[in-house]
Amino acid sequence: MIYTLTLNPSVDYIIEVPEVHLGELNRLEKTSKFAGGKGINVSRVLKRMGVQSKALGFVGGFTGSFIENQLQAENIETDFVKVEEDTRINVKVKADTETELNASGPTISEVKFQELKNKIASLTSEDLLVLAGSVPSTLPKTTYEELVKICHENNVSFVVDAEGDLLKAVLPYRPFLIKPNHHELGELFGTTITTAEEAIPYGKKLLEMGAQNVIVSLAGEGAVLISQHEELISTVPKGEVKSSVGAGDSMVAGFLSKYEETQDMKESFRYSIASGSATAFSIGLCTKEKVESLLSQVQLQS
Repeated sequence: MIYTLTLNPSVDYIIEVPEVHLGELNRLEKTSKFAGGKGINVSRVLKRMGVQSKALGFVGGFTGSFIENQLQAENIETDFVKVEEDTRINVKVKADTETELNASGPTISEVKFQELKNKIASLTSEDLLVLAGSVPSTLPKTTYEELVKICHENNVSFVVDAEGDLLKAVLPYRPFLIKPNHHELGELFGTTITTAEEAIPYGKKLLEMGAQNVIVSLAGEGAVLISQHEELISTVPKGEVKSSVGAGDSMVAGFLSKYEETQDMKESFRYSIASGSATAFSIGLCTKEKVESLLSQVQLQS
């Protein structure tokens, strides 16, 4: 079973308006609400690909209930830890530019954190855990490290989609897959990366630091897969980018859905690229049909 972990989920409230006039009344053209958070996005895309997962994390209040109800309506299993304060609401404004207003999230007590650790400790070598997104400010900075250490001790494979110190801390525990974008990769090593060729040597450094497989996304410039056996550079499909929200999460889900089916790294990488693009070309997350319509545009070279 694939488990996804979202430590700080949200209700994503999406507002569409031609342009924003600060200090004035703005009438909205369209609004929508989604269960948000990187791990939750992974679960939602996995479901669309026909792969079952179970969503873990912290939820509370009426917003937490909204998230649980929406996921259950999509036939996605949940096993959240309930907290007292409300799950946050993040506002995404889509106008001539894209603006995000993200809240900080509820307080997580040590007791609730231990409850989550107990759930992670129940996973087995037959499971895989996806850890994605930020850590609430009320949890220790070592949270990811503490959780992947439990996975490592129990031979549970895990995937991490995080950045900076969160990512560095998990590398010694040998994550199956990590997915920094080129900006995040550059920040890790104090440099600027703009091309796939520039990303490869730094991806190899992440392998030396413990990662088993690395995908580096470079937006419109393609993506790179670096593994113990090969480096692959991918093109990306052409299309109108409507929203970047969830594109990286869709890449993770696309990769895992195809890898679970085929155990083929190349095909999983191609599916990952098509999934990220399909979400970027949509308002909301990708569908399987949209992903497969883009696959022919994804070309790999060694």
